[in-house]
Amino acid sequence: MNITGERQLAVDRQAAWESLFDPAILQQCIPGCVSVEREDETRYRAVVVMAIGPVKARFSGTFAIADAQAPGRCRLVFEGSGGAAGLAKGGADVVLDPADGGTRLAYDAQAQVAGKLAQVGARLIEGVARKLAGEFFDRFETAVTAGQT
Repeated sequence: MNITGERQLAVDRQAAWESLFDPAILQQCIPGCVSVEREDETRYRAVVVMAIGPVKARFSGTFAIADAQAPGRCRLVFEGSGGAAGLAKGGADVVLDPADGGTRLAYDAQAQVAGKLAQVGARLIEGVARKLAGEFFDRFETAVTAGQT
């Protein structure tokens, strides 16, 4: 599945870039997030609890920053396991461009699921994924602009 979108952030590009990799901001923005810990400069470990249709699980996984060209673009690569619920993995290309009064954040994400998650149905999974991406970026926009006041 592929999810694309963009947001206009009322902060400069450097502030948006730094916020994108701040564990406290990420934990606040990721729906269902229990924890985010930085393992090193480019790798994080996260725990998320969520329900997708009839499947509810606690997912443990990692995400890493690849091909970073600060403060303009990077690729995020993630993978997580929800035990019997299944696996999820994928990546997202993120681009930050200066725009009127702030920064335009654009993303193009790809994800794959396996196990019980895959049995739920592609339409439901895609709908939930779009909803979660929207919630993340709503929260991210609020978090980064709140830090600028």
